[in-house]
Amino acid sequence: MGSVHARALGPRLGAVYSSDARKLTGDLSGIKGNLDGTCGTLDFSGVKPYSDIAALLADPAIGAVDLCLPTDLHEPVALQALRAGKHVLVEKPMALDGASARRMIAEAESCGRVLMTAQVLRFFPEYIALREALPRLGEIRHATFHRRCGTPGWGGWLKDPARSGGGIFDLLIHDVDMCLHLFGIPEEIAATGLGETIDAQLFYHDGFPVTITGGWEAPAYPFRMEYTVAGERGIIDYSSTGRAATLFTTEAQPLPLATRTGYEAELDYFMQCCESGTQPELCPPEESAQAVELMRELLDARNRNGVKIPCNL
Repeated sequence: MGSVHARALGPRLGAVYSSDARKLTGDLSGIKGNLDGTCGTLDFSGVKPYSDIAALLADPAIGAVDLCLPTDLHEPVALQALRAGKHVLVEKPMALDGASARRMIAEAESCGRVLMTAQVLRFFPEYIALREALPRLGEIRHATFHRRCGTPGWGGWLKDPARSGGGIFDLLIHDVDMCLHLFGIPEEIAATGLGETIDAQLFYHDGFPVTITGGWEAPAYPFRMEYTVAGERGIIDYSSTGRAATLFTTEAQPLPLATRTGYEAELDYFMQCCESGTQPELCPPEESAQAVELMRELLDARNRNGVKIPCNL
């Protein structure tokens, strides 16, 4: 993800940190992830290389940092960066637990800095289209969000729950955050599942259920994400496997999509907040902390094998 963010930042990238000397040269060909293709190489000739985070944070030319580190490092490095006077964008999940996330929020408020979590789904064209078209559905009847990929053969830390939170926590945090963004906090939750998969239900005050399902599957399974949201006046449907975001009412209506990638839009928005000194209302850290807390509650609910329990956010 660091390479994806570096490409999206373009000439705004002033410095890069890595403990791997090869990556500091711009050679990212050894990196793998669940996005298509290899990372290749980037031109870091005009970028300051750092192998020590403290030295990077002491650089007065750096005004903001983008933390694409293992999840267990998000809180300690974010606190260090905020105390150094830097604005902070931290990759999702915001932290391993709600207490850590809220310490980050408190520090950002104390230091007067911008803190934002890279919940990129809020900036993906297909999910922007959903948010903007949602009022056309009328009363919501039900919704399903689906996200899965093969069990990673890369990134050793990612498969260590003590560092990543586990496959469900790391992957489905996207859809949990989107549900909080679109529908708010549910009243009750339930979940089932085995291994690194989950079938979770969120129950809202006016009765409609939302299902969030997916996780890590067989190693060769390709990445896919989908949603279906149904209301009294229509359905909005999308799949990354080739079904464009479409509103079904009296006829199928493809939804207009933004032209920028989600990563470009996300980083542009963060930089605008930093430059103007305004907080990220489109992706507030409070909601990112709630997504972490709700993910933890859903994992606890899964241990209860489908028993409906109150949501305690």
